[in-house]
Amino acid sequence: MAKKYGMIHDENLCIGCQACNIACRSENKIPDSVYRLQVWVQGPKKLPDGTLSFNYHRQSCVQCENTPCVSVCPTKASYVNEDGIVSVNVDLCVGCLYCIAACPYQARYVDPVTKAPDKCNFCKDTRLARGEEPACVTVCPTDALTFGDMSDPKSKINKVLASKPTLRPKESLGTKPKLFIVPNKRGGIES
Repeated sequence: MAKKYGMIHDENLCIGCQACNIACRSENKIPDSVYRLQVWVQGPKKLPDGTLSFNYHRQSCVQCENTPCVSVCPTKASYVNEDGIVSVNVDLCVGCLYCIAACPYQARYVDPVTKAPDKCNFCKDTRLARGEEPACVTVCPTDALTFGDMSDPKSKINKVLASKPTLRPKESLGTKPKLFIVPNKRGGIES
């Protein structure tokens, strides 16, 4: 059976330390002016008991199953590989940037070196190729990130999905993200 990778970001465990962002940059040689992964800090919000609450929101590619970025690519440079990871073949890219415009998660950017769109790919060419978890997962000091094969019923990710309430970003769009969020129990920032 083919693997189907997914990730969970637990907002209750995340402390916004940016270790994931730094590890991603280092592992994937991401230029300083762009990012594949960012953790946005929202807050502080004063709670009824007088304490302050922060919410930490991960912004990265959510690895959609129904991929707007892939469907608009005229050269098939944006594609989904055999284990469900949305990827970019820079050799096929003509720089039209349709994929960037189509992404409802604002998860793509133009790499200033290759001049092609880039995004998180769960470290598929580096760490996953060596049988390791993505860099962001391995450095998280609070274990706020869970990664694994969603097609394996005994995987850690499926155990967490079965035990905690989760949501998918912008689920109403029908893109079926494979990045799940365990929402902050203390409440985020009101819009």
